[in-house]
Amino acid sequence: MAPRNPLPLRVAYHDACHLASAQRVTAEPRQVLNSIPELTRVDVAEPEICCGSAGICNVLQPESAERLGRRKAESLLVGRPDVIATGNAGCLLQIRRHAGDAEVPIVHPVELLDASLGGATSILPTVRRAADGPA
Repeated sequence: MAPRNPLPLRVAYHDACHLASAQRVTAEPRQVLNSIPELTRVDVAEPEICCGSAGICNVLQPESAERLGRRKAESLLVGRPDVIATGNAGCLLQIRRHAGDAEVPIVHPVELLDASLGGATSILPTVRRAADGPA
């Protein structure tokens, strides 16, 4: 395993429905996050609840998707994470839309892994500011 640099962050992880329900992939993304020194995963209320993106659910059932999106964003923010991570672009956009003014970066877990490996990621400055606290 490549050496990882510490990322002293609190991260809320959202399981994308297609990964968790359809493919039964839940442990692997957590293992990746757990491999990053000083990263702490924050428990999420109602982790099994969909964010409302679900393929084209947000197009076909916009009212239901809106309610689910707000509910998921609220449940992810309750633990006061520095970052929210999810492995699906649709979920990422849906959660970002409903997170409102929380100013919590919402990223793919690979972006956090890249930051830990010393890569130049677009979220690294934002994540470092969140980890360092108010300026």
